[in-house]
Amino acid sequence: MLISLILFTACESDEIVEPPPNIVLFLVDDMGWQDTSVPFWNERTPFNDRYHTPNMERMALEGMKFTQAYATAVCSPTRISLMTGMNAARHRVTNWTLKKDSLQPMETNHEILRFPEWNVNGISPVSGDEKAVHATPLPQVLQNEGYFTIHSGKAHLGAIGTLGADPLKLGFDVNIAGHAAGAPESYLGTENFGNGKEGKEDWAVPGLEKYHGEDIFLTEAITREALAAVDSAVTAQQPFFLYMAHYAVHTPIMGDDRFVQKYFEQGLDSTEAKYASMLEGMDKSLGDIMDYLEEKKIAENTIILFMSDNGGLSVHGRGGEPNTHNKPLSSGKGSAHEGGIREPMLVKWPGKVPVNSTTDAQLIIEDFYPTILAMAEIDSVETAQVIDGKSFMHLLRSELRNEERPLFWHYPNEWGPSGPGIGASSTVRLGDWKFIYYHVDGRMELFNIREDIGETTNLMEDNQEKAKELAGVLTDYLVEVEAQMPAFKETGEQVPYPIALFQETVTE
Repeated sequence: MLISLILFTACESDEIVEPPPNIVLFLVDDMGWQDTSVPFWNERTPFNDRYHTPNMERMALEGMKFTQAYATAVCSPTRISLMTGMNAARHRVTNWTLKKDSLQPMETNHEILRFPEWNVNGISPVSGDEKAVHATPLPQVLQNEGYFTIHSGKAHLGAIGTLGADPLKLGFDVNIAGHAAGAPESYLGTENFGNGKEGKEDWAVPGLEKYHGEDIFLTEAITREALAAVDSAVTAQQPFFLYMAHYAVHTPIMGDDRFVQKYFEQGLDSTEAKYASMLEGMDKSLGDIMDYLEEKKIAENTIILFMSDNGGLSVHGRGGEPNTHNKPLSSGKGSAHEGGIREPMLVKWPGKVPVNSTTDAQLIIEDFYPTILAMAEIDSVETAQVIDGKSFMHLLRSELRNEERPLFWHYPNEWGPSGPGIGASSTVRLGDWKFIYYHVDGRMELFNIREDIGETTNLMEDNQEKAKELAGVLTDYLVEVEAQMPAFKETGEQVPYPIALFQETVTE
């Protein structure tokens, strides 16, 4: 009896403590909402039947699908928001970064607008760096809490020669192939991933010398190295954070020989067949990671989040008709229209997230920061920055909340090409309504996204009260975060906030 009492008392006093969950954040570059065999709309589309992403299908069956998940229209702003929890209007890395201290040529050469001195140097983990946002990076917080942090693939978080260009300075224990550039010079191991090409040093993928000369696609090489790094954490029984940030499917569009032939046989033109093969190679990487987790028997304690950094490329560089590659969404990468900012998103969390579930709730990229910290049960963190993102843990638990929250986009910059929704602009979505304000000419667009997902009908004239309301909401936010605005070269005057010009426009 005494022995039994001692054992009972020991069991009573020993709390069962669950180990922290492993976290895989799988971010694809330039993947559009339609670039998958998983439908993210209320019906399948021809694009869903064109592409073959069986591991995304598998993940959707085992987790939750988000049909209204948003990023920004170009890559660096999304990645900085992801790593800081800040909206782009606040962190001011509003365009893609590369050259230190330098605006992009398409900005300095603009005929009408003079663009602000945005944070062209990206993120900095220390204060005082010029033209950089000082922030406590997400991986730094996780590393401080005992996570083994792995960066694999595209970084694009800081300009060449800055602290932000090196993931190891941002809280990652391992960096695989990440540097300042936002695209690879080549996806082919036979071309050394661009290394050795004269004049292309800034774009050559670093750190994969063991694969140089091999017949291997960049996506595969990065995946192998990422899993090797994960394996070291698993062996040490340390929780890990794997940031799997593929360069694919960014240009240059190059065929993955493992998958491309069947797309040629489907009758796709050369560019689109190669693009489809890159998507399937990305999907294989996702499957390889999921298989690894199951083989190591750690899948039940590993969260996987799948996301893209902006809408699919469509205005140029693709086969077929421009601005149609994300239909039913309008436009693509670089655009404030849905095709530029609406992303395919999935979350798998065994035992926590309902399987084969879907939510239509709206969220935006900065929400990942507080959510991932909540997933890791990191409750109180002092950060150098204000966190704009809101945790979506309640969505993962299928808890409904009756609240309408505005989402904001701010792009006081120039991307280059012309197309629907492309150009310097500020945008707000609130409920079903979306309002876009274009800086160059004061043009405004108002759409009801629920009724018009393709943004085909501008309702400005039909619903001026709603437009005025949203112009006010957007203006208040831009003022609150001290958002930068362009100025007109001819007069030197700042582009007015939308509410001011709205008053003038509707009374004409």
